[in-house]
Amino acid sequence: MKRIVFYIGKEDTMKEKVTVTGVPETMIQTLYARAKESQKPDAKIKDTMAVEIVSELDYDFSNADKDKAMGSGVIARTIVLDQMVGEYLDSHPQAVVVNIACGLDTRCYRMRGKYSRWYNIDLPETMEIRKRFLTEDGPVYQIAKSATDASYPEQISYDQEDILVVIEGLSMYLKEADILQMFSIIEKNFPKATVFVETMSPFFAKHIKEKSIEGSQAKFVWGIKNGKALQELIPAFTYKKEVSLVEGMKQMMPIYHVLGKIPAVCNISNKIIVMEKTKASKTDKNESGNVP
Repeated sequence: MKRIVFYIGKEDTMKEKVTVTGVPETMIQTLYARAKESQKPDAKIKDTMAVEIVSELDYDFSNADKDKAMGSGVIARTIVLDQMVGEYLDSHPQAVVVNIACGLDTRCYRMRGKYSRWYNIDLPETMEIRKRFLTEDGPVYQIAKSATDASYPEQISYDQEDILVVIEGLSMYLKEADILQMFSIIEKNFPKATVFVETMSPFFAKHIKEKSIEGSQAKFVWGIKNGKALQELIPAFTYKKEVSLVEGMKQMMPIYHVLGKIPAVCNISNKIIVMEKTKASKTDKNESGNVP
């Protein structure tokens, strides 16, 4: 996984100067998209924490302003995942949530009171930035490790709780070997887990560039056709369903109620694929968190 270069410090304006490159730069862009939408009179989401953080940043958001496709995609994804995560937690009271590649995501606050513990996981450099703006302690925890670091589950405590793993805005930047490693870690450490993973179509991964971070090292790398194809890659997991981000776009632009009926539109849109791991593995941890 790519390293990042960042600088953060106080300027004369008393705002935080932030410079990031590589995949983590997307966390600043997505934060801005949520903040911008939240300030609209007819906002489809309300992320007041994003608005507050953006107001404290000294960062050039001009590219993000121009990248309307990125902004719309972020809001559609937020709409869809907020609904999916909320519904899961409503039906699984006191679940443990593992939020991989959290960046500056604030969903843990919008879902407060619905979970037992919430673990936000990202690269150490990214978590250094997150800690500047979001001081978290139980039941919200921060783990400064990569999604492919097999040691991160050692910091996650669970007993009989259901485990929900959320992987948002990450898979398209990884190589397939990293995807397999990421799911292998989940398989080996959690006896029962439901995974919500955002995926991109192979066509988009190959042909589309994100305008807001064109100068960055962040590039789309991996895509997959659908959940059935993903299950073939990770047979320890069962494909349950997938939700196209078109469902979020429908709430933003009425025309998508028509476009969403066109199979090709749904097929090339990003999806949230739901995978379940329900069978115990020989290497699963026991309830105390130790491998038998």
